[in-house]
Amino acid sequence: MTPSPDEQLATMPDDWERALAVVAHPDDMEYGAAAAVAEWTAAGKQVAYVMVTRGEAGIDGLDPAECARVREAEQHASARRVGVDTVEFLGHRDGVIEEGVPLRRDIAAAVRKWRPELVVTINHRESWGGTTWNTPDHRAVGRAVLDAVGDAGNRWIFPEQPVPGGEGKWGGVRWVAVAGSPKATHAVEVREEALGRAVASLAEHRAYIGELSDEPVESYARSFTEWAVGLGAERFGGRKCVAFELYSR
Repeated sequence: MTPSPDEQLATMPDDWERALAVVAHPDDMEYGAAAAVAEWTAAGKQVAYVMVTRGEAGIDGLDPAECARVREAEQHASARRVGVDTVEFLGHRDGVIEEGVPLRRDIAAAVRKWRPELVVTINHRESWGGTTWNTPDHRAVGRAVLDAVGDAGNRWIFPEQPVPGGEGKWGGVRWVAVAGSPKATHAVEVREEALGRAVASLAEHRAYIGELSDEPVESYARSFTEWAVGLGAERFGGRKCVAFELYSR
């Protein structure tokens, strides 16, 4: 059921310690969700990033191999701005991610490796709301994440992978939070310090932003992030926030 536009967003659970973000491209987290990550890491929570591609098809004026090198470097710098030290790349082809068992296998392996309680991904639905169509890569990765989280908790699926256990026993993924969903249900309040870190995080994608806009990078990053954290404010007591569609396991 689609939430009513007037239905208030609930506060995201915070009784967890480890999160893993799995998205299609470098920059996917920075277009909105990084502000929530900044709040989480400031509170002492651990967050790691996994990019399904290296973003090699994202800049028309760069050869894919050079583009991948540039965008990987930008993503590492961007993640550090919001307190994330671990960024990994699965190496699937940018623009033509194939939804299916191989993608699920790779994501399940990442989930088993990092043992998160919360998994974050990007909008898997056909649109961003209204008639704004979503891309195939986002849809494929978002759906695969939902499936792979279930796979990771079943030792008989991909049994060749190590299953977490032993020291620091993992209780499994408790939630999957989908950023950018038109069916958001929950939100994380974004305060000024986290907002500033999120702006700086997006601004690290200089080469990519330069392909999108003639506006100065810092100005672009500030205006977009301010707009993004204001989208759910009316449904969250007037507070700036990052909104998520939350699935419980």
